[in-house]
Amino acid sequence: MLVVDVVLETYDVLEFAAWPIAEPSSDRLLMLSGQMSPAEVGTAIAVIVSYNQISVDSIRDLTADLLNEHLAEAEALIAPGGLRFRDTTTDVQVAPGCCFGLENWRDWWDVARGQDLWLGHDPTPQLEFHDQAIWLRQSDQDSSQFIEIPLNELPSLLISAQQQLSTFLTLVQRWTTNTAPSLTNRLVAALDEHLRINQ
Repeated sequence: MLVVDVVLETYDVLEFAAWPIAEPSSDRLLMLSGQMSPAEVGTAIAVIVSYNQISVDSIRDLTADLLNEHLAEAEALIAPGGLRFRDTTTDVQVAPGCCFGLENWRDWWDVARGQDLWLGHDPTPQLEFHDQAIWLRQSDQDSSQFIEIPLNELPSLLISAQQQLSTFLTLVQRWTTNTAPSLTNRLVAALDEHLRINQ
């Protein structure tokens, strides 16, 4: 069975202390979905804040004004991670590569339309077209270890990814309402826009 997970890399928050976060997983990847705990949502926000070099010492520092100022200067929020594809039958998985962040996830629709795509590096995902399917592998894996994704199944996987992001956004709204109410609308709108969740 083919599965896609929306994931964030959590390396940047190993020493984060501005608000409670969850213990990192062994692979340092956090799955985004509607099933996350409040601490995991806090981790996701911490990743985005840290990766975008938004300096906060406590939750009181994270304000709509600060976010607006950052967006005015940087013109974007970016997030380390992306889409992780898994084949539960063969137990092969391919993690997102560096520099092809979560903000680029919709570019996978180009692959569904038959276009090649650069997927980042280290660990470099490699994409090959074979008839009506793609073969996806990690560069450090054995060449026989790949995931075959029929092109006609890729759209449903991408719709699943969008649903995971959308339900994550609902939890962000709940977390922010309970943690920093004045930030709720701006943060949710910024994540929706810059991670291209509901467009």
